[in-house]
Amino acid sequence: MTQPPDFARTDVSPLTDRDLRFLIENFPAPGGNYEEIARLIHELPTTVESMLDSDYVLDRILARRELLLDISPFLLFNVLLRRSLDGPRNKAERSIINYLANLLSLFVSTERMQRVASGDEHTHGYLVSMIEEAEGADPRRKFLIYAHIGNFALFLTGMFPQWIEHRHRFGRRSVDMKFYSDFGRAYFDMAAGHPLAEEYRLDSVFFRLSYMFDDYQQAMNRMARDYLCA
Repeated sequence: MTQPPDFARTDVSPLTDRDLRFLIENFPAPGGNYEEIARLIHELPTTVESMLDSDYVLDRILARRELLLDISPFLLFNVLLRRSLDGPRNKAERSIINYLANLLSLFVSTERMQRVASGDEHTHGYLVSMIEEAEGADPRRKFLIYAHIGNFALFLTGMFPQWIEHRHRFGRRSVDMKFYSDFGRAYFDMAAGHPLAEEYRLDSVFFRLSYMFDDYQQAMNRMARDYLCA
């Protein structure tokens, strides 16, 4: 397998040691010492999933905003996404949440958001320039561009819907929410069908993001409105 791109994370592995300590210390009656619990958590990832879904961790984050300095963006977005998404927490849904939390933690950096891959020299601020590059790209680069267009469209429509609509209405821009959503759905579907999606175990994630694009977009809208804009 070739080296997976930085966005190809669908588990809780991006959690740092400080994140694990935060989860343990803010979960009631953990028992045992930190090292023992940390080892068990690494061996039983469903334990971490349960912690991320808990009221205790969410309440701790909301009650003490200064604690955000002690946790990673991945942990923050993971906890908030879980409260913003409706539906059951099956394996597929947990994979999507972890994928999106990792994506958001990457895209908080504008430099990364505007690059198809980490380390790229050139940036892209517009979908059309990404599409033009894809036309002459090699297969791996095509996959990265397809995925990035989907990621880029979901990030913008999920986190900044008012900005898109403001530019459309008052800045006389031709692109609106539907424009980004249509491209996001289409390119997630194209990424899902690429051989590298199966190699990186992202095919089902991308298919789900494609046909449920609006659901995840709206969940991110709720997260931004209810937790990040206060």
